[in-house]
Amino acid sequence: MLADGYEIRPLARADAGARAAAYVRNREHLEPWDPVRPESYYTERGQADDIARQLLEREKGKRHAFLLWYGAGDGASVVGQVSIDNVVRGVLQSATIGYWLDHEHLGRGLATEMVAHVVEHAQELGLHRLEAGTMVDNTASQAVLRRSAFSEYGVAERFLYIRGAWQDHVLFQRILHDDPPGNPVP
Repeated sequence: MLADGYEIRPLARADAGARAAAYVRNREHLEPWDPVRPESYYTERGQADDIARQLLEREKGKRHAFLLWYGAGDGASVVGQVSIDNVVRGVLQSATIGYWLDHEHLGRGLATEMVAHVVEHAQELGLHRLEAGTMVDNTASQAVLRRSAFSEYGVAERFLYIRGAWQDHVLFQRILHDDPPGNPVP
């Protein structure tokens, strides 16, 4: 259950300004874990473009993104994001998850709550399995995944291109159910 003042909502077109402000505020905090991004990414226009891309992926059933908000009314701000990505249907029924949290909101169990939110959403989508990868030295994110009943199953060498180099990642998975595969409409 989220702490008072926090709310998780689906990503929407109107979120570009708030999301840009969150990325500017957290640029240094997220830099060790993010790919190198163009300067335009940190602008409202850059976020509007990225949100449009993500919403198109949602329409295709491939991505489901949610923002964590803190505060009320016009004073609310984006303080995190969690998403289900790379949805594969058929006999696999699998997806990956990713998340980030504002540096001023760490240590409150919010990342674990965001992961719980997408686990529940993935179950509603009928997915069988979720995967997540963290850079080897991202022990805080690994702890979030372990608290969220994900199990470590290996290390992928040179898995993602982060900070200008191919980075090794610790891989985690969570099996959601053992029902036969289906392809419900998202």
